[in-house]
Amino acid sequence: MIARDLFGTTRLVRNWGRIGTDGQELVEVFASEIEAGWALEVIACAKWRRGYWDL
Repeated sequence: MIARDLFGTTRLVRNWGRIGTDGQELVEVFASEIEAGWALEVIACAKWRRGYWDL
């Protein structure tokens, strides 16, 4: 998920874990929404190549 925080920075929030649990979260900070979008696209392509599906 790409989101802006109160300070104006763009964050890419990644969540993972087993279904039914809290899981874990990683937050990456980017200078612009475009950079965050590129990073999200790279992550999504890598996951797709490994056989993961969106829920």
